[in-house]
Amino acid sequence: MEKGPAEGRAAENQGTDNSGGEPGGADLGADYSEQQRIRLEKVAELRRQGIDPFGGRCSPTHRAAAILADSEGLTGQTVAAAGRLMARRIMGKASFAHLQDVSGQIQIYIRKDDVGEAAYALFKSLDLGDIVGVEGAVFTTRTGEVSIHAAGFVLLSKALRPLPEKWHGLRDVELRYRQRHLDLIVNPAVKDVFIARSRIIQAIRGYLAARDFLEVETPTLHNIAAGAAAKPFVTHHNALDIQLYMRIALELHLKRLIVGGLERVYEIGRVFRNEGISTRHNPEFTLLELYQAYADYTDIMDLTEALIREVCVQVRGGAKITYQGEEIDLATPWRRADMASLVREYTGVDCDAWADDDEGRRAAAALGAAVEKDDSRGRALLRIFEEKVEARLIQPTFVTHHPIEVSPLARKLAADPRWAARFELFITGREFANAYSELNDPIDQKQRFIKQQEQMDKGDEEAQVMDEEFVAALEQGMPPTGGLGIGIDRLVMLLTDAASIRDVILFPTLRPLGLARQ
Repeated sequence: MEKGPAEGRAAENQGTDNSGGEPGGADLGADYSEQQRIRLEKVAELRRQGIDPFGGRCSPTHRAAAILADSEGLTGQTVAAAGRLMARRIMGKASFAHLQDVSGQIQIYIRKDDVGEAAYALFKSLDLGDIVGVEGAVFTTRTGEVSIHAAGFVLLSKALRPLPEKWHGLRDVELRYRQRHLDLIVNPAVKDVFIARSRIIQAIRGYLAARDFLEVETPTLHNIAAGAAAKPFVTHHNALDIQLYMRIALELHLKRLIVGGLERVYEIGRVFRNEGISTRHNPEFTLLELYQAYADYTDIMDLTEALIREVCVQVRGGAKITYQGEEIDLATPWRRADMASLVREYTGVDCDAWADDDEGRRAAAALGAAVEKDDSRGRALLRIFEEKVEARLIQPTFVTHHPIEVSPLARKLAADPRWAARFELFITGREFANAYSELNDPIDQKQRFIKQQEQMDKGDEEAQVMDEEFVAALEQGMPPTGGLGIGIDRLVMLLTDAASIRDVILFPTLRPLGLARQ
């Protein structure tokens, strides 16, 4: 709808402020734009009339989408709706407007003869972005648009800042992330992504609850940074005068619960890794970790495939989707292949032919993979896989049997102890899940921690430190267990066709405003 002349100067200037105000937001003592000053004058006038511009009350009976979906059944019935005023057309004694709530928009029709002169004058003084409530009968206009014929309305909250310019919207990507509230208002597709994210997490919880998994919570602050190969954030606890770490994984506490007899547990929680920022990485992200006693990595592989497929069907309506123009088939049984075979398939390199670590490093270097002077054969194989194979795994692929030296918490493969009873899931060339048969031998686990410490002493900031409390828990006896970690943000990216992880995190980590780029 076009804006009518009754909106005065505010209407004329509606398109001049494309940011909705300064990016950082202004407080009430700051200088205001012309449009904001006009809106503040309206607030003062409302108060003089005895109207609280932020104190109205409305109890909606229906959302916009529900009215549109059942317009025939609701025709002639009185409904109440509330939302943000997104468009208006003033026509003398009658007006049309569009009201937006979380489900979408619906048209309202308001006449002076129905609501009274004072209420109609108030309606005409409103600005786009104001939040209002309306009550009236559902009807369909001559042009076929389902609408609410207002019998009354109330101002719920006055918007002091204008919305971004109508036609251009909020297009600046970084500004969208900084002002997510505006992004959600003016870009409906963004709201759909986060609604889908909530549904995905709900579907995961429902799937696991139906299989007797217990949701638990474990500490965010850890005494040591353990459970993953990652660099932690460090903080300090004043009362205890100790250094603490933001958790980099959920793993070790959850496995202690398995020791304690909680045979199926999971947690969906934030983890924090002091690493780079990209379209695939955010320093804080959401992780699902689950552990199932009396299961191994093959059982967890079956669970992972069934879980993701079921979530996709619930959220997307089917198991075949398109991601960034690529058709992804989650319905067909997923491929399973060991890492060495995939490296041989895509590069022609056979790691079984390597006589020693030196030969492994030379083979990796010959392919252009970055290697370190102390890399073992297994680590050289992993580097080749990561740099030359990973990106080519577009359709769902379980990559099994990682080198044991890069899997410090996994059991050795019984048939060949060089490899771990482990898998990673790759889709669209990205890792989505990591799982293994958990190492429950405390003697072996302690030796692996010692080797990790040696790597740390050589400068590996992502090596895992010794966790004596976890080893002590294993000494109490842990049943055979399968464990799984799934990156929730990447899964949401896949199921919503989002190109960047920032598009699926409501408030991603950003460089502070005014901080010069290094």
